[in-house]
Amino acid sequence: MAKVTVRYWAAAKAAAGVAEEPYEAATLAEALDAVRERHPGGLARVLRRCSFLVDGDPAGKRPHETVRLADGGTVEVLPPFAGG
Repeated sequence: MAKVTVRYWAAAKAAAGVAEEPYEAATLAEALDAVRERHPGGLARVLRRCSFLVDGDPAGKRPHETVRLADGGTVEVLPPFAGG
């Protein structure tokens, strides 16, 4: 199990009520399941529209259960942004 920091941006940050928090998870899917468990409701809805960076690399369309997390890594939760 890797210890990672999940960082929230924009609407995800507002829904979580914090900018970042620690989790233990082996994959992106496990981390997101833990986030949904800790923050049911609003944040769970926001996550459906988000993209994710894992240690700076886009998770893209890969199945989240195949995206491995490294100990000390970071997951960035990025809702759609408006503007330019």
